[in-house]
Amino acid sequence: MPATIEVEAISSGEYNVVVKESGGETRHRVRVDPGYAQKLTGGTASTTASTLELLRRSFEFLLEREPKESILGSFDLPLIGRYFAEYERVIADSFSSR
Repeated sequence: MPATIEVEAISSGEYNVVVKESGGETRHRVRVDPGYAQKLTGGTASTTASTLELLRRSFEFLLEREPKESILGSFDLPLIGRYFAEYERVIADSFSSR
């Protein structure tokens, strides 16, 4: 069964992400700079809904590469690109092919 990813805005630029799988759940606090979100979404991250979708896709990306327990508990979204060079391209492509 695929993971369930729940994303909730908690303040401006800060989000809680809960990843649920049959083996339990993990919780993460992620900070997203609005300019970075705009860059990755091709300008569609002007709404909270678009940023929530960006985070959901980012966690799907991570879960394809590592178990939920390996994802940091708190981080700034650009950090993913430091671990996975293809991150920005893959995510940007996912928004441009809408």
